[in-house]
Formats: sequence, structure tokens, C-alpha cells
Amino acid sequence: MQQDTTARVTTPPAATRPKGGDGSGSRTRDPYFDNAKYLTIVLVACGHAWEPLTYDSRAATAVYLMVYAFHMPAFALISGYFSRSFDLAPGRVRRLISSVVVPYLVFEVAYTLFSRWVLDNPGEPFSLLDPWYVMWFLAALFIWRLTTPLWLALRYPVPVALAVAALASISPDSGGDLSLQRVLAFLPFFVVGLTLRPGHFARLRTRKARLVSLPFIAFVLCAAYAAAPWFDAEWFYHRTSVAGLDVPRWAGLLTTPGLFLLALALTACFLAWVPGRAMWFTALGTGTLYGYLLHGFLIKASRFWDWYDHPWLHTPWGELTVTAATVAMITVLCSGPVRRVFRPLVEPRMDWVFRRTST
Repeated sequence: MQQDTTARVTTPPAATRPKGGDGSGSRTRDPYFDNAKYLTIVLVACGHAWEPLTYDSRAATAVYLMVYAFHMPAFALISGYFSRSFDLAPGRVRRLISSVVVPYLVFEVAYTLFSRWVLDNPGEPFSLLDPWYVMWFLAALFIWRLTTPLWLALRYPVPVALAVAALASISPDSGGDLSLQRVLAFLPFFVVGLTLRPGHFARLRTRKARLVSLPFIAFVLCAAYAAAPWFDAEWFYHRTSVAGLDVPRWAGLLTTPGLFLLALALTACFLAWVPGRAMWFTALGTGTLYGYLLHGFLIKASRFWDWYDHPWLHTPWGELTVTAATVAMITVLCSGPVRRVFRPLVEPRMDWVFRRTST
């Protein structure tokens, strides 16, 4: 039994293995996971685009809070699922450097220059240890993947990761260096992804699971609407320890597992509704990293150039228009033409750097 489990950890079924993942060779893709990745990045972009709409709309705030409660946990969980085969073999380390480290360095510099020249912040410092805006996730992914062999070796990896996150929440603020506060806060979701198998997703992809999810989603949305006037969304950002949220430090030992369970339940509801067949957007799921890295420029520009100053955008129809425009934006950024243009920056060929290996 133990040997079989190890085999399933290191060699996921072909139907669930992504092309161009940590291994090598051509692999069959499951449209379900490409659909999930595309829809997740849509939620990430919408969350960023909705933030200015929450200032004077209780309904927009409620939707914003619900989405923020799980969209990055879902992103981390899916990343963990596709990192199950990661070890420290030379080939996978090469892939980690070329697909995570190099884009992090390139876009960290690009965002700094963007802030200086476009957002009129000439004093914006170059800092590889203080990720700019969306770049924290690449720093987190690098750390998570490096520690993957450790989590796979533990008997109870999820409780250990959750304990680490809880202790981080009551520790002195460590949000600056590589956004360590966020890295540790979202770590349990990555570790959950490492422990999942195709059968877990199969149990979610049923009519019964979808029907069960509906009352829970409705309850959370109603709760978010009730809490909208006073609840601080910083609880979902994890940019600071709980000491910075005007609550006793010990509260983090309770809120961390509570928010973890809420995010996990909402992620399960979301995954239950992800289509399992090929859709018009399925192929876009292979380009979510492009959408993630590039959409931050437009989001930040929209704030600087006061795109949200038009009163009509703060009406229900305006909010729907912002949502539709955001979906269109992220769809274009994940598309083939955009990926071809930016591939040298996002997926650079690094053969000239590394020695040829057999793994």
C-alpha cells in the first residue's frame, strides 16, 4: 500500500498531468483542470477590478468578500495538485528556475519600472525581496515547490502546514521579505493540493455535490452582505499578522483554521461547478500565468488614471460592465497571440544556462 501511494504521488495519471509540467514529454490534458485554472484566474482578476467598487456598494462588497475568501486559496490548491511530482531532480529544478524564478526577476523589474515611469513614482526602489503587487505568488510558488519533498514525506502534512500558518499569523509581521506572511498563510492550501488525487475531484464533479454547494454559497453570500459594512477584507489578504488587525494576537490560533475551512469549503463548491468537458475557454487555461503576470499592469493603471471616477461605473449596470471588461481582458491576456509575444519573458528558453541532463 505504501509503495503504491508513493507511485501515485510521483507519477500522476496521464489524464491529469499537464503538458510541459515538471516532467518532460507530451502529455494528455484533462480539460477540467484547464477550465479550473482559467476560471480561477478570472476570479483573481475580477477581485482586483472590483475593489474600487466596494467603497459605495454593499452588494459589490459582499461578492468581493466571498470571492476573496477563496480565490487565492483555490489558486494555491491547484498549484499544489500540479506540483505533486516535484522533487529536486535536475530537470525539475531547471523547470522551476525557468518558469518561476526567471519570470519573477523579469516582472519584478518590469513592475518597478512601470511604477516609476507610468505611475509617477520615481522613487520606487528595486527590491527582489519585497514583491511588487501580484509578484508575491511567484515567490510563494518557488518556496512551496522547493519544500514539496518535505510535505510529501510527512505523515500529516496538512495539520503541520496549518500549524505553521497559525503560528505565522501570531508572529511579528514578516510581510516584507518575499511576502513571507502570505507565503505561510496560503501554504496549507498548496499542501492540500499535494495530497489530492483524481478521485477527490471526481467526487466533486457530481450533480449531488453541485446541489449541496448551492445553499452553502447562498449562506456565505448572505453572511458577507451582512458583514460588509464592518468586516475588514485584510483578513483575506494575509499581508500582516493578526496583531495588525486590532485583535489579540492569540486570535490567530482560532481565525487561521476558521478561514482555512471556509476557503476550503468555498473552493470545493467552486470546483464542483467547473465544467469537465472542453469549452471555448479550455485552451486559455494553459496561459493563466500570462494573465496573472500581465493583468497587474492594467489594474494599477486603472487606479492611477482614475478610470473608476465615472459615476455610472458605480451603478449595478456599471459594475456588470466592469466585470465583463475584466473577463474580456483576462481572456485576451491568456490567448495564444499574447502568449507568443510574451513567451520569451514568461517561459524563456534556458538551455544555454544549464548543462544537459537526462532528467
